[in-house]
Amino acid sequence: MEFMTYMLLALGALLFIRRMMPAKGIRNISTEQLKAELKDKNKQFVDVRTPGEFKGNHIRGFKNIPLHQLAAKAASLLKDKEIVVICQSGMRSQKASRELKKLGFEQITNVKGGVSAWRP
Repeated sequence: MEFMTYMLLALGALLFIRRMMPAKGIRNISTEQLKAELKDKNKQFVDVRTPGEFKGNHIRGFKNIPLHQLAAKAASLLKDKEIVVICQSGMRSQKASRELKKLGFEQITNVKGGVSAWRP
């Protein structure tokens, strides 16, 4: 019985660590690096926060597609253009990046630290 408890704890820890790791094929940048990329017209900028969060404060150039609507609205995004994804802290955007990857998008960038780390 004790062995099974340790195995379940180890499995849980492994799954948690894997979830926190950057997904394969997804580029991660800082908000400082984002400043240089905002001028690039060949990129799509998506903020996956709620409409209320977006309305309260957002970075110019980002389009609001809340995380829970991303799969349904993914058709409005171009697969041949890089997508830069941001949220409040970087957690939802990481999840969104993985979801976009599963939907067949290949050029995905996650902004680490999110809007909370943004200093204009």
